[in-house]
Amino acid sequence: MVGEEGLVKGYRRTPRGYDSTGVTSHRIGDLLPVVLSHIRGCYEERGDLILAAWPGIIGPQLAPMTQAIAFTSGVLTVKVRNSTLHSLLTTQEKGRLLVELRRRFPHTPIYTIVFKIG
Repeated sequence: MVGEEGLVKGYRRTPRGYDSTGVTSHRIGDLLPVVLSHIRGCYEERGDLILAAWPGIIGPQLAPMTQAIAFTSGVLTVKVRNSTLHSLLTTQEKGRLLVELRRRFPHTPIYTIVFKIG
């Protein structure tokens, strides 16, 4: 009987290159590093982690006056309380903040930070 996928039900395919003498199973010790590295990569590429890490990156004095609101396509958008803080962050602190973000999230492309008054 043929199923929707075009395969015969109850029939298991023989792995490619199987010569009927080798073992077809894998050891967990061989697979675990690959799986963990994949999980680590997925974890580090999440934009929500960048938003959550923002208060620690900006520091305890400026954290109450800023809020990371979005991270899309490598652009972090941060809302600031007033124009003075906006000017300070844009002209003097932006480079330092980008370096710190890239250091903490090396697998995530971070191109710039956009500060908005709000």
